[in-house]
Amino acid sequence: MTQKSKHWDIFCCVVDNYGDIGVTWRLAKQLTQEYDLKIKLWVDDLNSFQHILPALNPNLNQQTINAITIIKWDNINPNSWQAGEALIEAFACEIPESIIEQLAEDKTNAPVWLNLEYLSAESWIEDCHGLQSLHHSGVKKYFYFPGFTSKSGGLICEHNQLTIAKHHDLERSEYLKQFGIELKETNTKVISVFSYESSALKALCKYWQTLDSETHLLVPLGRSLNSLLPAFQGQVENVNIGDCFTVGKLQIHILPMTDQEGYDKLLSSCDFNIVRGEDSFLRAQWAQKPFLWHIYPQDEHAHIDKLEAFNSRYLDSLPNSVVNAYQNLSLAFNQDQEQHIVTYWQQLQEYEQALLSHSLNWPNKALNGSDLASRLVEFVKKR
Repeated sequence: MTQKSKHWDIFCCVVDNYGDIGVTWRLAKQLTQEYDLKIKLWVDDLNSFQHILPALNPNLNQQTINAITIIKWDNINPNSWQAGEALIEAFACEIPESIIEQLAEDKTNAPVWLNLEYLSAESWIEDCHGLQSLHHSGVKKYFYFPGFTSKSGGLICEHNQLTIAKHHDLERSEYLKQFGIELKETNTKVISVFSYESSALKALCKYWQTLDSETHLLVPLGRSLNSLLPAFQGQVENVNIGDCFTVGKLQIHILPMTDQEGYDKLLSSCDFNIVRGEDSFLRAQWAQKPFLWHIYPQDEHAHIDKLEAFNSRYLDSLPNSVVNAYQNLSLAFNQDQEQHIVTYWQQLQEYEQALLSHSLNWPNKALNGSDLASRLVEFVKKR
């Protein structure tokens, strides 16, 4: 192994289109911009990556954007990787065997090797965070668990993000005008939807059509539309970016996929956000608006355990009436309880102001004084 350089390597396999690469790209940017670290980001699927980073050319094996070197992973060979200070396997992806062989050849100069796990609010991660494991190659590897407590790896959040979100909220009227939305009625509700398919969403859509007040759904092209468009007699394959459909006082606006900064602005400009995946889930919290998390389904309902663990932590300072209303809606949405979802939605609206106040206070409590990038840098320094 040649002499170690100062850079960090981050490896990412794109599994759920935008969640894994979304978190990884935000981490790479924050480490570069706020800690002046040189980052090499290795990604296996540049076509999916391009949806959230339009400047990316998926045909290039290597390119530099925002001072970050982005490398197409499937072209890696033993000579193209050089040891840096840290090596991160994002979300338990496995680095190429050729790199492991190099690590094993010179263990004393090996980078700090981290397995960055998925975010969880479950309490057991505190016991596993930072644990060292000896890889079969003989090289040390650490498990790093992002989470909501001071004993976890923290949450990814740029240092000025909460201030930016408040600024976006102040400009929401101007932002919404691009979709033809005028906030003339005080009870107009604007909701963003970035979810998986859901019969609960379909039922809510039918309910919103019956209201006397306006409801606007802002929906990027994607899977949510399979549940929403039938209510408008529309088909996903026939819609285009910029289309708008109306039934009663419900309107659905079809948005293009956007970069991460554009998505953050969208979340801050809505009254309520329905999100999926890890990256959108956290950004909805930093937007400081009420939200629902459509969690990625897992075998044996493990995702429900993760959802309830988060809800318990998120709601623990609220009155029981608000807690019950939110939990009922959250579980009904994630379990496709089409017959109950409208009742639970109506119940939650009674606590709209309490939930909004809570969403403003929650981010600082969740961050516990430091974010994931800050804790990662300290973790690597101490190894």
